[in-house]
Amino acid sequence: MEDNNIYTGGGIVPPASDNKADSQPYIPKHEKAPEPQVNSAPPPSRPRKPVYDAFMYEPIGFDEYDRMSAAEIKADEERKEKKLRTARERTILALFFLMVLLALVVCIVGITVDMIRSKQHMKAIGSPNVVLYQSSKPEGANALENFIDENGRYTTEGAAAAVKESIVEIYTYTDPFRTSLKGTGSGVVLSDDGYIVTNAHVLLADGYHDIHTADDKVYNAKVVGRDAKTDIAVIKVSNADLKPAVLGNSDEVMVGEQVIAVGNPAGLSNTVTDGIVSATGRKIRSDSTGFEMNCIQTNADISPGNSGGALVNMYGQVIGITSSKYVSSEYEGLGFAISINDAKPIIEELISNGFVGGRFRIGISLIDMSRSSKIETIEEELGFKLPADFTGIYIDAIDESCDIANTALKKGDFITAINGKSVKTYDELYDTISASYGAGDKVPATCAHIDKDGNIDYYNIEFELMPDTSGNF
Repeated sequence: MEDNNIYTGGGIVPPASDNKADSQPYIPKHEKAPEPQVNSAPPPSRPRKPVYDAFMYEPIGFDEYDRMSAAEIKADEERKEKKLRTARERTILALFFLMVLLALVVCIVGITVDMIRSKQHMKAIGSPNVVLYQSSKPEGANALENFIDENGRYTTEGAAAAVKESIVEIYTYTDPFRTSLKGTGSGVVLSDDGYIVTNAHVLLADGYHDIHTADDKVYNAKVVGRDAKTDIAVIKVSNADLKPAVLGNSDEVMVGEQVIAVGNPAGLSNTVTDGIVSATGRKIRSDSTGFEMNCIQTNADISPGNSGGALVNMYGQVIGITSSKYVSSEYEGLGFAISINDAKPIIEELISNGFVGGRFRIGISLIDMSRSSKIETIEEELGFKLPADFTGIYIDAIDESCDIANTALKKGDFITAINGKSVKTYDELYDTISASYGAGDKVPATCAHIDKDGNIDYYNIEFELMPDTSGNF
């Protein structure tokens, strides 16, 4: 029997037929015929790219793709590429923001940890976006041993810290109830049992005095002795735990040496000013008494409130007692301190006796003729010009408790000579008397009275020198 089935390359080909009716697709018996399709629309999907059969090397069933133009294919590929590029950009942007967020978190955590470790405090002011950062010094940074070298020399802050507790503030009152404040000044602690040196002009002979320490304690003080001539005084407090200052040797002071002045100007406790030693051995006269003292000159600021305070070297040693009374009357910016070597014997005698022994009192207040400004003051007091070439010492007041008050000398007159030696300045008067006379001696003097017409009436007196234990001059 002849077989009409022909096998070619794995496909099945129906037998040939001349009948047109028979020219229908051949369907093998074991397969079911497909349902007839009536006006069915093609599927909406776009043409797929042909897939090549591995055996036939021909595209199967993808004629639509062949019919796409080159422009359509390129547009399709560009859409795919754009979609892929957009996806990449979104991924990169997401990674970027993630990294920024992580960096921000790390910064916040780092700042917080650093602030906690360094004990920093934040305080917002004004705008909530403004933050101030405050930090403390390292632990132990202010310890005194950090400000001193191997030779015992302090820095400025070290010297100030070393002497701070030895400087006190003195308040002077006129009544025992401390309701009427006369003034304030400074003092230097001399001993742990309460002796304190200051300036005589800070105190009142019959006043009431308190001291305020650096740790804000207050003690009542009594006057041990005061010497207005040198402007040095000593007071004492009881039952006080005070730290004494270390006194230096003012003979060792060098010009140019660094120093600090410690005192209480205008009630501002423990004020420190710094400078250098401008000169040593300055003979400076007190503006109030005219007495001359050996002083250290410095450019460190010294104001009235510094009176009785300390001039300190860089070894923490007190080398001078500052006094606003020893100043230049003609120039500003010059500070002076009584050298500690000159002050020490006076301090010791005040502590021992309550006064400086061997002193005498004349019993007068005077204005000498050492400068033209003083002559002008005398002429203002008199109300007329002095005669030409006239010299003498003008008597401004007379103490009624002294012997000179029993003589013919009157307020407004002049002493022109002592025992025949002319005098016109304080030094000439004091030196002439002290060279030959002492307390209890009789002193001869030539005096003069001048009227408004310029007539001069000379006369002689003799007065007894009074012992001076009061400290006044």
